Amino acid sequence: MDATDETFYRDVVERSHERPVVVDFWAEWCGPCKALAPVLEREVAERPGLELVKVDVDANQALASHYEIRSIPAVKAFRDGRVVAELVGAQPAQVVGTFLDGLLGPPPGERLLEELRAGGGYDDVVAALEAGDHERALSRLLERAATAEQPARDEIRRLMVAVFEALGQDHPLSMEYRRRLAAILY
Repeated sequence: MDATDETFYRDVVERSHERPVVVDFWAEWCGPCKALAPVLEREVAERPGLELVKVDVDANQALASHYEIRSIPAVKAFRDGRVVAELVGAQPAQVVGTFLDGLLGPPPGERLLEELRAGGGYDDVVAALEAGDHERALSRLLERAATAEQPARDEIRRLMVAVFEALGQDHPLSMEYRRRLAAILY
């Protein structure tokens, strides 16, 4: 399916609340785009539950600008109305397949909760995440990172990065707590 400036919201953003939507930003003159297209189409076709939408950046410059497309091909995966993963450049089938497989499981926030419940020891963080209070969860993790020894610090950093991923890398809490975590770790 091709999306335009006019249809993108319906075809991608709204649809991504039902299933992950993979958007291929491309141009007719782009050789790497032509190399990636059949790989992407084949890999998406092999994974029921994903939808592929193509956007010609020359014909839809407002979209290209909005999503900060600096080089093509650029592939962005949408889930729940926002970009959750990105891939840039012509990539081999294995890389594309791995990228797409990551979209099919539970969302990052659900995976994190499952992991924390199974592992134990983070009941306060689990309670905060279940309540939708990402700031409290990040605050609790940051407090632990400040006093933890190295192996535990690495685990806490990994958990915080998973929360950033669940929120989206551009979310204000992700940006604030990424900066605060870096100050503690480095």
